[in-house]
Amino acid sequence: MLADARNVMPDDLKFEGDKAFFTAALDRADLILHGRNSYEDQPNSPRRKRVILTRKIAALASDPCNPKAILWNPAGASFEAACEHAGVAAGTVAVIGGPGVFGMFMDRYDTFWLSLAPHVRVPGGEPCFPGVPLRSPQDILAAHGLRAGEPQMLDKAHEVSVTPWRRNA
Repeated sequence: MLADARNVMPDDLKFEGDKAFFTAALDRADLILHGRNSYEDQPNSPRRKRVILTRKIAALASDPCNPKAILWNPAGASFEAACEHAGVAAGTVAVIGGPGVFGMFMDRYDTFWLSLAPHVRVPGGEPCFPGVPLRSPQDILAAHGLRAGEPQMLDKAHEVSVTPWRRNA
């Protein structure tokens, strides 16, 4: 689960090692793509180019609240058009968000970094992918052609790890 039933990430799911890994990955990305309920709260957040998914516009628009962001309705424009509108022709796109956003890109990920906090339970929470909890996140990633790499420990005391799931070449 990514969040509780109110779509809020509980403090039980927040670990410094995971936060540092996440922040560093976003700092390396050329573009951040996320849904309307996702947000960042790091010092570099305002400097990052981003695409925000929304149904409140027809296709593409500048975000009136953030000069580094554009709004994108996938029903009205392609992902490639959204990237072009954001001024990004190549590079790394970091997709953050919930199951709807992650699900849209399942067949396009080069790498998906799956963090696990095995001792935390969020009953009735927001799953990471469509189909969870009927299937595990690992089964869903594998079904979309991704294979698990070597996990990295992010917080030894709480056994929090992150595993790269990469597409076969």
